[in-house]
Amino acid sequence: MQAFRAIARPARGGIFGGAAVLLLASCAISQQQEVELGASTAAEVSAQLPLIRDATVVNYITTLGNQLAAVTDARGLTWHFTVVDSKEVNAFAVPGGWVYVNRGLIERATNMSELAGVLAHEIGHITRRHSVQQMQQAQGANAGLALLCTLTKVCESGTGQAAINVGGSALFAKFSRSDEQEADVEAVRTVVKAGIHPEGIPAMFRILINERERNPNALEAFFATHPLAEDRIAETEALIATYPASQLRGLRKDAASFQAFRRRLLALPPPPAVKKP
Repeated sequence: MQAFRAIARPARGGIFGGAAVLLLASCAISQQQEVELGASTAAEVSAQLPLIRDATVVNYITTLGNQLAAVTDARGLTWHFTVVDSKEVNAFAVPGGWVYVNRGLIERATNMSELAGVLAHEIGHITRRHSVQQMQQAQGANAGLALLCTLTKVCESGTGQAAINVGGSALFAKFSRSDEQEADVEAVRTVVKAGIHPEGIPAMFRILINERERNPNALEAFFATHPLAEDRIAETEALIATYPASQLRGLRKDAASFQAFRRRLLALPPPPAVKKP
């Protein structure tokens, strides 16, 4: 799925003010700088987005996410996996090891491999440093404002307020086609290494595309930042077909723990209403 991104509050300088802008404009960002930038962004996310704190939900998403990250992360990052309490379908990655998945996306997944594919895709964007590269492209004194306008509709509202869209569309700019292909390749490779069947990746694509056909408005936020063409299904299926059947045989597609996690999520109080700018 296209990467499933961060935020600024100009009134307080935000995470893209001052030193952060200088950092973004630099030629290269070290891993330490990437983690520091990610931590600042994550603090903004925690302050402005409704996050699910339920222990059962937190424990499951953390366990599954770390299981995936452990087989692909060669840099030794500390990973953080969080569920955003939003009915909107979305997911996003913050540089340095922070991955967020909206409740609305998880509720549409039917088995563990579909959610694992989403997490692995976002992990791929971080391990390939796509999110950092996006930030580096937003250079100059207006980097924070330009990024904010991409992430939210605040520039259209005329209010000048930098509030995160609680609906879940507060993401970085679109990743390039090559970035998406790389993240898809990483996702397939990662889930296989983790002992999970990669079929969940194209299966999740189908779920979202079918729902878009039935109700285009339901996934408007997701498709605005994550254009999902049918050829993504063919590409990932072709990639999966390169694996020997013997290697795919026995890989897990579902787990009782995932179904319990999903039931717990569905039983929680409904997400907060989206605040209009």
